Amino acid sequence: MLVTNRFVVDPDGASDFTERAHAALTALAARPGYLRGELLRALDDPTHWCLVTEWESVGAYRRALGGFDVKVTAVPLLAQSIDEPSAYETLASAAPQGEVVVVASDRAAGPYR
Repeated sequence: MLVTNRFVVDPDGASDFTERAHAALTALAARPGYLRGELLRALDDPTHWCLVTEWESVGAYRRALGGFDVKVTAVPLLAQSIDEPSAYETLASAAPQGEVVVVASDRAAGPYR
């Protein structure tokens, strides 16, 4: 599952934001079920940032949010993200030059439509 948290950051606060985002990534990366994470900045508008993390499952992500270090470092940062859905389940994937593989949704009885 993929989690995307988007932020709008004032240029004067970018240094503080990146320091806090690095600490959040460190705390999240230490939790079971964490697969990878990235801090991204928009090329077209440098005030727009995104923290993307990938997890083994929704349960692993939700349990990670309860960890002490995550509560102290990541949760306050995530609370400042744009208020929008942020957790996404994988419904289809493709490796480079590979076939599209469709999987069933955890939210529905069959594949998505």
